[in-house]
Amino acid sequence: MSPRRSYDQYCSAARALDTVGDRWTLLIVRELLAGPRRYTDLHADLPGVSTDVLASRLKDMERDGLTTRRRLPPPGAAYVYELTARGQELLPVLQALGKWGEAELGERRPTDAVRAHWFALPLLRGLEGEGLVEVRLDEGEFHLFVGADGGPVYGHGPAPGEPDARLVLDVDTCMAVAQGELSVLEAVRAGRVDVSGDGALAKALREAEDSVTA
Repeated sequence: MSPRRSYDQYCSAARALDTVGDRWTLLIVRELLAGPRRYTDLHADLPGVSTDVLASRLKDMERDGLTTRRRLPPPGAAYVYELTARGQELLPVLQALGKWGEAELGERRPTDAVRAHWFALPLLRGLEGEGLVEVRLDEGEFHLFVGADGGPVYGHGPAPGEPDARLVLDVDTCMAVAQGELSVLEAVRAGRVDVSGDGALAKALREAEDSVTA
């Protein structure tokens, strides 16, 4: 376990960066906002990180009270990492950072990796209310826990159970939302998102669409 480096400044921002300012730490938090994950899953969804650095960061995060590690019962019998309550408090930090970084995205570079679930946080920023939302892209499926208070805020694959809303859209629309060029409501109104479902979230999105076509 690497010794903690410090800015040695009596400032809360400096103290926060002492803990989460290392390269990869906040992106590991982004992945763990989906709930418990195995080391191999984290490594697969963090292209570019070495196995040594990932292992070191996870140990540091456990030491600093951001994550815990536990062994799944049989037949899984694998270790998973998950955020503590302290780690989950970084969600608004990541959302603010993502909002600030919209202007930095620009066009996707040939070297840029992409995963469908990386659009979960930008979409969450544009949805109001509470409920389970399933999102379908050609690149994959994920689901969002809109208005979640603690626990995972998104997950991989189809929704666990009947979602309140299903959104079908393409990656270009997700990129436009992530870049701040379109809000979720604007994308719905422009016909770039197909909305289905009987929950309050689906009804609110359809009403926004109908208010333009009426």
